[in-house]
Amino acid sequence: MKIAIIDYGMGNIHSVAKAVALFAAVPVITNKKSEIDSCEKIVLPGVGAFDDAVAELEKQDLISVIKDQVNQKKPFLGICLGMQLLFESSQEAKIKKGLGILGGQVVKFNARDNLKIPHMGWNDLAVVAKDCPLLDAVDNNSQVYFCHSYYPKPTDKGVVAATCDYGSEFASVLWKDNVYGVQFHPEKSQAVGLKMISNFVKLC
Repeated sequence: MKIAIIDYGMGNIHSVAKAVALFAAVPVITNKKSEIDSCEKIVLPGVGAFDDAVAELEKQDLISVIKDQVNQKKPFLGICLGMQLLFESSQEAKIKKGLGILGGQVVKFNARDNLKIPHMGWNDLAVVAKDCPLLDAVDNNSQVYFCHSYYPKPTDKGVVAATCDYGSEFASVLWKDNVYGVQFHPEKSQAVGLKMISNFVKLC
């Protein structure tokens, strides 16, 4: 099985590729439509600023490619900024809109009560959707690794599969049909994160 890891210059692509390869899948690091089309699953990683990321996706003609893959019902995983890009807009963005695959906005943590921003380090997951395939055999209150200043606020609360608390509750795992998103870095989240990547690889 081949899994496309979309390379648009803003992600921990090699760490994600190594994690995918642990589970008998072939990671294909690429920004080419033909190679993405040939893969059974898609991963969109991301680190950095929202505007810059959208600009790179536009420059490399990847936005329509991503939307086509989602519409083809291929399993799709957005990681950190890669997940935020799936939304309609972000408070971080000065110019660009998101891809609009998921309804809602990406918002910034409020700097209050000595809350350090960015939210960096380990935090507990509260599992909401126990039937979410990405969270199969992932225990409630498992710890995962975060590094972010913004988080998603989906319009449809039904897409929230797990939450986390950092000053207030926020969505940390999303699931809608074939689209999955995680605000944390599973490739840096040790056994728990690798279990999620394994679950993604096993998706039909």
